[in-house]
Amino acid sequence: MPQRRVITGRSQEPRQRFAEELRTLRAGSGTSLRQLGERLGWDWSLFGKMEKGETLGSPEVVQALDTHYGTPGLLLALWELAAGDHTQFRERYRRYMALEAKAVSLWHFAVSVLPGLLQTPGYAREVLAAGGLKGKELEQQVEARMGRRELLEGEDAPPFRTILSEAVLRTPLRDVGEWRGQLEYLGEVAERPNVTVQVLELSAGLHGLLGVDVWYLLLPDGRTVAYTENGYWGELIEEAGPVVRLQKTYDAVRDLALTPAESRKFILRMLEEATCDPST
Repeated sequence: MPQRRVITGRSQEPRQRFAEELRTLRAGSGTSLRQLGERLGWDWSLFGKMEKGETLGSPEVVQALDTHYGTPGLLLALWELAAGDHTQFRERYRRYMALEAKAVSLWHFAVSVLPGLLQTPGYAREVLAAGGLKGKELEQQVEARMGRRELLEGEDAPPFRTILSEAVLRTPLRDVGEWRGQLEYLGEVAERPNVTVQVLELSAGLHGLLGVDVWYLLLPDGRTVAYTENGYWGELIEEAGPVVRLQKTYDAVRDLALTPAESRKFILRMLEEATCDPST
C-alpha cells in the first residue's frame, strides 16, 4: 500500500497541530498576543503558552478563540483531540527513563505523590488506578514501577535526594495497612547511605516549585537535565539555561526543608498516626 501523502505539511501530532493552528490563525488576523488578550479578556501570556504547546488552555478559552477567529467548532475539536492524546507524554517519558537509567546522581521534588523509586506495590497500584489504569495494564505498570526501584539498590547505586512536600505524607492510601507499609518502606529507604529524604513542611510557605514535580539527572558526560511533570503533562528539559534556573529554585526549596534527621522523625510521626483501627 503506498504511503499516504501529507497534504498540508503540518504536524500530525494532535498537540502540535493545535498549537500550529492557533499560531496560523493569529498570524492571519494580524493580531498581537497582547491585543488578543485585551479583546478576549484573558492574560495574553496564556495565549502565548498555548501557541508554544506549553498548555492547552480550558474549553472556555478555546470556544472564545473559535468565536473570535470565525472557526466555529474547529479549534474546540482540535483541543479535544489534543487533550486526549498521551503519546507525546509517553515519548518524553521514555526518553527520560533512558536517561534516568544511566544517571550518576538524581535529585527530586514531590508535590503530592511519592516518586516511583520509593513506592511500594500497594502505593503504586492505587496511584496508577486513580489515573485510570486497570486490569492487565495496571498490573504491568505496577511491575514496571517496582523494577525501577533496583536503580537505588546495590553498591553502585547512584546518590538520590528527594524533597517531599508535607502534602505527600498527609495524603494516605485508602487501605490503611498499605499506607503503613509505604511509610515503613520510606523510613527504611531513608536510612540507606545513598538516599537522602527531606520533608518540606507546609508552614515553609510559598516557594518556586509549587504545583510541579521535578527531577534532575546528572549524566556521565557532566550534563544535568531536568524533567517536570504534573498529572497530565511531562517535559524533558535539556537546555542549560532553563536547567540552571530550575536548579537554583531547587536549592532555595532545599534550604526551606527539614534536615534529613528531622525528616526521618517526621516520617515516624506519620507512621505512628497511621493505624489499622479507625476507632483508636
